Amino acid sequence: MSTDDSLPPRVRLVVLFGGRSAEHDVSCVSARHVLAALDPARYDVEPIGITRDGEWVLAEAAMEALANGADALPERLTAAGPAVDALPLLARVPVVANTPDATNTTNPITVVLPVLHGPMGEDGTVQGLLELAGVPYVGAGVLASALCMDKVKAKIHLASHGIPQGEFRWLTVDTEEFGGVRRPDGSPSTIAAEVDTAIEGLGLPLFIKPANMGSSVGVSRATNRDEAIASIELAASYDRTVVIEEEIVGRELEISVLGNEAPEASTAGEIIPGADFYDYADKYEDGANRLIPAPLAPDELAEMQRLAVATYRALGVEGLGRVDFFLEEERGWLVNELNTMPGFTPISMYPEMWAAVGVDYPTLINRLVDLAISRHRRQQSHTRTDH
Repeated sequence: MSTDDSLPPRVRLVVLFGGRSAEHDVSCVSARHVLAALDPARYDVEPIGITRDGEWVLAEAAMEALANGADALPERLTAAGPAVDALPLLARVPVVANTPDATNTTNPITVVLPVLHGPMGEDGTVQGLLELAGVPYVGAGVLASALCMDKVKAKIHLASHGIPQGEFRWLTVDTEEFGGVRRPDGSPSTIAAEVDTAIEGLGLPLFIKPANMGSSVGVSRATNRDEAIASIELAASYDRTVVIEEEIVGRELEISVLGNEAPEASTAGEIIPGADFYDYADKYEDGANRLIPAPLAPDELAEMQRLAVATYRALGVEGLGRVDFFLEEERGWLVNELNTMPGFTPISMYPEMWAAVGVDYPTLINRLVDLAISRHRRQQSHTRTDH
């Protein structure tokens, strides 16, 4: 793991949190702990909340609390305060990350840390805005963010790279005629007919989830036909595209990945769900047991790390990502998904897995900012527009 010695003396760090998705509250908790871990000698912090209605606001209460020390921060931030315009906010201080003498300038480099989970934040939308603003930002770029958020597109892409996964089907709810759906080839069908086909092909129970959502929001485990129909209707209330997956009986494990061109994988963590599956309450209300490091043989861990990095590269992710796996007795490792902005709450797996190998929370944040600056500088050498 490389050090953060390349970071400039000061960084103006704009921490975005909140957002318009169902994961708004998770983001507010994650952002609180990011702020608490930042080194005040290195960062000029501006916490910017995005309300559920999409308005950008200066989180003055968080700034005032942070001025009194990390312990003065509330348990979760609130996306409330004076409204701000996004692009003028990002351009307030000159962005000089791509200049040769950037580390010697008196102007701090502006870096954005979008601690946003779910649609309208983690799906490439905010990343596109940051690209237009020309500022370095932490995490995956536009394409990788969008690809990883869409579970269907990500699964199809990973299959083309030979990454092992569980069996799945998907459908699109036809909003013009609710109750009707369209198959992947565009032909019309009904929810009941697609459930019957899924049960025949994948068996029961089924896992049904919105394609573009995280934190297990809208996810159901259906044990019969009626539950499956209701689960599709629930998932469709969050996203028009719905994924139907086989139930995989095996161990649930996760691993953190960090880096740009040369990504590295941490140790692994294992989830022992407190419910039928690893749901929202398990993730954010401490209902599950977590084993870090996971009890794996050296060769098992090595293969998991190899597949995690291969998944990260196949999806074009940079900065950070958490790869979720099943370990099944018959088929071995199966990739479930890659999360491009995993949670940073006190019980979140991503920072805990790095801490287990000696990378503490403040060092991890420094490393992520360093990677953002490095990628931005690299991109500046590939922006020729003449011909």
